[in-house]
Amino acid sequence: MSGFEAKLAQMGVTLPDAPAPAANYIPYMQVGDLVFVSGQISADSTGMIKGKLGDDMDVDAGAAAARACAISLLAQLKAACGGDLDRLSRVVKLTGFVNSTADFGDQPKVINGASDFLAEALGDAGRHTRSAVSASSLPFGVAVEIEAIFEIK
Repeated sequence: MSGFEAKLAQMGVTLPDAPAPAANYIPYMQVGDLVFVSGQISADSTGMIKGKLGDDMDVDAGAAAARACAISLLAQLKAACGGDLDRLSRVVKLTGFVNSTADFGDQPKVINGASDFLAEALGDAGRHTRSAVSASSLPFGVAVEIEAIFEIK
């Protein structure tokens, strides 16, 4: 088990198999030492995490949905690295989309669910730049979608 995966195990997290794309795109692309991971929707072992922040979902539930996205991002990265998550140098950037009402303004608090998880799991390698954006709807009615850029060795 890799160093990063050992830390995840200590946190009670086992990376799932990388989710298959839901449409005509590839889940990740490596360009030089960067890996671009397509948007991962909020889902866990029970299925898609659906909801609209500011309506039927609160910030804590939204942050949990963002954390689920981060787990899927790491699963895609592991696949891109041939199963060796320790090839990760750093998380470069997250772009988070939050399914929210027009008057909801706590998108950053929602995406903190992913940012905090990555910092805890990966240490300094998990600190990143990011954007947290409102969306009036997301695919399948999910609460959050996050895409990422990683630097690898």
